[in-house]
Amino acid sequence: MFGTANQGTRSFWQEDCSELRTRLSTHSDFHSKASKISQMDLKVVFSEDPAFVLNRAGGFLSSQPVFHNLVLSVLHARVAQADPGRYWMAIQREDVVGVVLQGPLTFPATLTPMEPPVAAAMADAIADAGIPLPGVNGEAATAAIFSGQWSERSKSAATPFQGNRLYELLELGEVPDIDGSLRQAGPKDRSLMILWSRAFQHEIGESADDTELRVDRGLAAGQLWLWDRNGETVSMAVAREPVNGVVRLSGVYTPPEKRNHGCAAACVHALSRRLRDAGHRCILYTDLANPTSNSIYRRIGYRAVAEALRYRFE
Repeated sequence: MFGTANQGTRSFWQEDCSELRTRLSTHSDFHSKASKISQMDLKVVFSEDPAFVLNRAGGFLSSQPVFHNLVLSVLHARVAQADPGRYWMAIQREDVVGVVLQGPLTFPATLTPMEPPVAAAMADAIADAGIPLPGVNGEAATAAIFSGQWSERSKSAATPFQGNRLYELLELGEVPDIDGSLRQAGPKDRSLMILWSRAFQHEIGESADDTELRVDRGLAAGQLWLWDRNGETVSMAVAREPVNGVVRLSGVYTPPEKRNHGCAAACVHALSRRLRDAGHRCILYTDLANPTSNSIYRRIGYRAVAEALRYRFE
């Protein structure tokens, strides 16, 4: 496997950097902010309708299309596919200031970046509703504040278990020196895509349920891309549907016996160039525990713009 390029998706299915890298407040400062927020008109609205959330929170989500891409793409997918989900919006004086979603319903929640008092209010509202979240993932400071508040409210452990980095392609860098070509996957690749998708999920420790359905959806949407070398398919990557001009790459995978030849780097570079030439901004997530993938993505032109954390609740 070549990195995760998957983050809160946990699989491929699923703007100002300084603004996002919020400092964690001190204990006293946090509580003074929280009490100040409580005196203002902050409310948390719950819905099971992703179209309603997109309509109500569209301005907020579109204001930071890179940092909000994961939530935006999940909402659009839920509208298109009618899969069940839970959604919460924090609204202050009629302005949306944060969004949390959970879908599928057994998955951890995904958070947009939020101010500490807003993240705490979200955790309180979800805990009050009795929703048994298995965990959260999101921008590092927001995820930490939410998880701390959740742990206090639910009297359960909140354990950080993975750090991720969000990258954006800011300039095309080094071209991998490897023979081969990029192509879009088609129906004849279905069996191979199912096999590789299951292997990818097992490697990252996530459920491979509904793999066939997800592959079929990816093929129908033209999201699956392959790297062929010497007449053989050797690597894959996924380009999610563009949302507000941003495309997230994910599911980058090379079978073990075909690794260490630069195939994944070549696949990602060629796909990124294709998307960039079409006018899209390209982003991807990586696992910070994998220094190889992080360094290779940087060489081909990706630059870190944010950090994210995944927490498990027990």
